[in-house]
Amino acid sequence: MNKSSMLDYIWLVPALPLFGAALLLVFGKRIGEPIAGWIATALMFGSFVVSIFMFAALRGLPSGEHAHTVKLFDWFASGGFKVSMGFLADPLSVTWILFVTGIATLIHLYSIGYMHGDARFSRFFAYLNLFVASMLILVLGSNFLVTFLGWEGVGLCSYLLISFWFERNSAAVAGKKAFVTTRVGDLGFMIAMFLLFASLGTLDYAAVGEKIGGLSGGTITAIALLLFLGAIGKSAQIPLHFWLPDAMEGPTPVSALIHAATMVTAGIFIVARAHPIFEASQAAQDVVMWVGAITALLAATVALVQTDIKRVLAYSTVSQLGYMFLALGVGAYTAAIGLVVAHAFFKAALFLGSGSVIHGLDENQDIRTMGRLRKYMPLTGFGFIVAWLAIAGLPPFAGFWAKDEVLAKAFFHGDYAVWLIGAVAAILTAFYMTRETFLVWFGNERFAAVSTETDVDGDAAHAEAPSDSHAESHAAGMISTESPTVAYGTAPAPARLTHAPHEAPATMTIPVLILALLAAIGGFIILPFKGFEYLT
Repeated sequence: MNKSSMLDYIWLVPALPLFGAALLLVFGKRIGEPIAGWIATALMFGSFVVSIFMFAALRGLPSGEHAHTVKLFDWFASGGFKVSMGFLADPLSVTWILFVTGIATLIHLYSIGYMHGDARFSRFFAYLNLFVASMLILVLGSNFLVTFLGWEGVGLCSYLLISFWFERNSAAVAGKKAFVTTRVGDLGFMIAMFLLFASLGTLDYAAVGEKIGGLSGGTITAIALLLFLGAIGKSAQIPLHFWLPDAMEGPTPVSALIHAATMVTAGIFIVARAHPIFEASQAAQDVVMWVGAITALLAATVALVQTDIKRVLAYSTVSQLGYMFLALGVGAYTAAIGLVVAHAFFKAALFLGSGSVIHGLDENQDIRTMGRLRKYMPLTGFGFIVAWLAIAGLPPFAGFWAKDEVLAKAFFHGDYAVWLIGAVAAILTAFYMTRETFLVWFGNERFAAVSTETDVDGDAAHAEAPSDSHAESHAAGMISTESPTVAYGTAPAPARLTHAPHEAPATMTIPVLILALLAAIGGFIILPFKGFEYLT
């Protein structure tokens, strides 16, 4: 089988998790825990393996021919308008499916331990599989309409997963907020497609790229800005940023999946995929650059004062996404995609690590009542600290290479004000992540209830064996109706832990450690090593 023929099977990448979603939605209750979780994880891993084969096949194509379109069937036709259900394999889409499927596999594995005992265990994994399948359809689509199918799919799944514990009013409200807010951006995406078809008679990416130069400057700018409106909604940029911090009401694996591998990176993808449109309008590129720069700075300032372990990371994601749009705005596509990949590694590690902390501290999310947890959770602590060094931009970790490339491109592009904003945002990122890391993993212990006895060293006494209240409450079918989220300005609640914190099970610690390793070395793919240059 030649390389081109192998790429004809790229449809298997989204098909495997889609099959898992259908299987678990229909038979999930009968399959039950933990088999449902292992089935979903195995199918996700299978999708990752197929992605590796697609990567090898694409790399084997002759130079200059790193693109292969697979037409599955004619979706529909109306008059002169004909849309095919097809997938496009090129460096952009294959890069995306590699990190989406790889990170999603680790998050699925983590979820087996995190969701242990949940009454809707099987349904959770069905939604996870559907979420990833929708993202894969989005990035593999060979035309705007197929991409839009996946685009709407991730929007629906985000609602289902953010509000998964709908017994909490805060979770139900957060799910609706995410769904409605992103619909605003989706309207822009739809109008952009209408304009493209009215002007060019096609929605195919290749055809649009060839014909876009024939349109007037005003039409091109309108299409680009409408597409960017869709990207602003999905990627939580100012002024449609406010849904993402509230999305922390969902289970922590959902937060990791949204922030690292799916949903929020969709906006970055569509701007990169539609780059011929944006490159034909300098005004649109300037808007992308400035919205990204302003978002990167303002979100970083908000993250400085958050006291919830997950909300610090949420505002960090908004800021880092702004960085990526800044890079796209100055035409630094390689740097932007490199930062997407690096961010996926360290942000997934940070979110999963924070989930393990919450798991071990009986649902406590207030970083002011933590401290010195590295003694009790050494593996999770190690992974979290490596990811902190990566996002802070310390060489040689991934964040350094990615952010350095973005700032260099902005500087040599002549946008010195944007470069300065980006540099300040990078410094703030290092500051707020250092603050969170030291409050959680270093310093004195602040998590023990006042009545807990202490030994001569001041450590929490092991008077009671560590319990897993997270799993116990799930097993009992109890989901607290009170939100564990710590809002800004809220006074710290009294420490309530009556036992020593405990390390998470292997299904949760192994993904954190693997992601930490990738956060340490993942940035090297940005460097001009032979064999990786075709990804640019």
